Amino acid sequence: MKLKKLHHKTKARTASAFVLLSLLLVALFAAAVLLALPARVLAQQSAQTSTQTQVVNEASARDIRGASPYIAIKNEPAPKLIVDPPLPEGLPLGIFWAQYRVENLHIVPVFGKGARQVSPRVGHLHITVDDLPWWWADASDSNTIDIAGLPPGQHKVKIELVDPNHKVFPGQVVTLTFTVPGYKSAHLH
Repeated sequence: MKLKKLHHKTKARTASAFVLLSLLLVALFAAAVLLALPARVLAQQSAQTSTQTQVVNEASARDIRGASPYIAIKNEPAPKLIVDPPLPEGLPLGIFWAQYRVENLHIVPVFGKGARQVSPRVGHLHITVDDLPWWWADASDSNTIDIAGLPPGQHKVKIELVDPNHKVFPGQVVTLTFTVPGYKSAHLH
């Protein structure tokens, strides 16, 4: 008889624990659904607002990057070179950093007569420091000209936008004059 009572009590406790655990799981699920609902609604509202903002405020890829390289451009507008003043953070270290961008031209390492027939137009930069008799070609399109090891004093950097045969596009030369203050040697690269 004692064994039957013990078995009956164990069954009752197991059933009670099962019911309690089931109620707890249902409550947790309900709480999760209720908490997720406002987040889901907010996310949908945010996505709708973001999409509307993009349509209204953002320029297209063509507006920023220019024409697709797959379609020839008739009557291409003249290329344009835009160069910012040197970044002041580098000058005390003897480093010239100037950001640039071009319009109506792709900067790529393509050279020679055949490259002049490419549309959209291609070219690169020529960079000269302090009127030295030599220059270097930059076809990297890295967006920043980087010249290190400049001694203290006044300097001049000339940036030319050129075609694949190294001929300067008319009016596309920017010369920046700047001063490197006295500094202790630094190696930032």
